Amino acid sequence: MADQHNEGLLEAWYFDGEGGGRRIAWDEVQAQEAMDEGFVWLHFRCLPKQPQDWLREHSGIDRIILEGMLDDESRPRCSLFNDSAFLVLRAVNLQRNSLPEDLLGLHLWVEARRIITLQHEPISAIGDYVDALSRAKKPRTQGEMVADLSLRLVDRLDTVISALMDEADELEDSVETSESRDLLPKLAILRRVSIKLRRHIAPQREALNHFSTEDDPWLGPKDRTRIRDAADRVARFTEELDSIRERASLIRDQMVDRRAEQMNKSMLVLAVVTVVFAPLTFVSGLFGMNVGGIPGVDDPESFWLISFLLVAFALSLSWLFRRLRWI
Repeated sequence: MADQHNEGLLEAWYFDGEGGGRRIAWDEVQAQEAMDEGFVWLHFRCLPKQPQDWLREHSGIDRIILEGMLDDESRPRCSLFNDSAFLVLRAVNLQRNSLPEDLLGLHLWVEARRIITLQHEPISAIGDYVDALSRAKKPRTQGEMVADLSLRLVDRLDTVISALMDEADELEDSVETSESRDLLPKLAILRRVSIKLRRHIAPQREALNHFSTEDDPWLGPKDRTRIRDAADRVARFTEELDSIRERASLIRDQMVDRRAEQMNKSMLVLAVVTVVFAPLTFVSGLFGMNVGGIPGVDDPESFWLISFLLVAFALSLSWLFRRLRWI
């Protein structure tokens, strides 16, 4: 007999369709007793060394669909069948020391009397949902449960996207006062996170909208509206991630322009100094040659006269450059 822990079963619930429900034991799951009303929710965690014999041999899920559920790299998508649906969603990774762009996969198999969900890593939205089931009203239909889970996943995405927007605001405010070497690493991380998040969550909108077109009785009008609302919020997140990426590019352009302007100012100062001192160096070099015929060699006042002329020439050039607004 298969063991619950070896199969990776984390949660097993029965909902009566009237707002009530209870946890069920592994023996009841294996018995697969038909329920007159309501539906069953089974939540598994897939680990590499677990055989998943019950899912493969006794769940009744098509082999191709099951392989898709066991694949941790699946992109968000939805496949509809006669009386069932396969839905893949992405959840933000809120574990300690984890990166927000490393999204986790949640796979859902929904049919007339059963929902089977599968995760590869712990998903905080599932844990919060189980806590809510222990305290609050239970879902009455499969559509209501899928809508609840979708909105919980979207709420956590909202937290991450808002944090990225705040970080972009801080970078924009500090671009004029901070050094480029301090901002560039933060800017690179911001762009990387926004690009990876967008690539993973953009297909989630199409998956939710496709699921909302299911015409089975367990998906009511209110559930469709809530699922489409989750899809619209995902679309808004995608637009915000696009704006974050564009703002990151603009911030980088501002830093490049600022650095180029600083370089231009430095080069202008060097050019002015060169123009001022080049003729002075030339004249002083001529008078410093150890050859005969240099004027003023025998006149003790020649040194001070030449020095005065050179200083006057330098001051004249400086005044001219200021008049031309070169310095």
